[in-house]
Amino acid sequence: MSEQELTATFQSYMENPLVWPIYEVLRKRPSGWKVHTLASHLSSLGFMPILDASPEKDLFKRNFLIMNALYQLQETLYPEKWLQVKAMDIVLLSVTSVNGSEIDEDDPLRDYYIHWHNYEAEEGEVKRLLNEFWTKYRKHVGSTNGADMDRSKALRLFKLPDDATPSTIRKTWRKLALKWHPDRESGNSEKFRVLCEAWHVLRH
Repeated sequence: MSEQELTATFQSYMENPLVWPIYEVLRKRPSGWKVHTLASHLSSLGFMPILDASPEKDLFKRNFLIMNALYQLQETLYPEKWLQVKAMDIVLLSVTSVNGSEIDEDDPLRDYYIHWHNYEAEEGEVKRLLNEFWTKYRKHVGSTNGADMDRSKALRLFKLPDDATPSTIRKTWRKLALKWHPDRESGNSEKFRVLCEAWHVLRH
């Protein structure tokens, strides 16, 4: 696999842990959000540390992480729900209430924010940051240290074979997380917590 292909894989499969805290926030209040108010709210919940000593770079990185998470969440929820992603008007809607809304693969803004190299950091730094975020989220959902979870058990929970591809694993995780998320009517916090442990093992 060439360096370019490895970079593409990295950009495609790095799950942004802010997806699920943002989903919780939008489920409770579906409209009235802007990127900066969402960043402030996530900070108050303990999910958004200072990301750079330079205030300008810190602001840029916060905006990037949130926009990246919003576009990942938009893809995860579609077509069941429609997430309008605009920096000054973020709205979660039932897809039946919106006509003609579909994910625009050619949207230059989306294309910019889904590619991690635009975060202006080395791949290792991004992975370290996302690992820290993921650890915080696991604590948020009441995670244990996951000592009893291994790859084989995690794949069984996901009902996937041993040779499942990273793409299949990620798609399965999103589908299961969406189904069992505690903020959904059909959700189950314990099931979601266990799935989080499984994903934490499989995402590496």
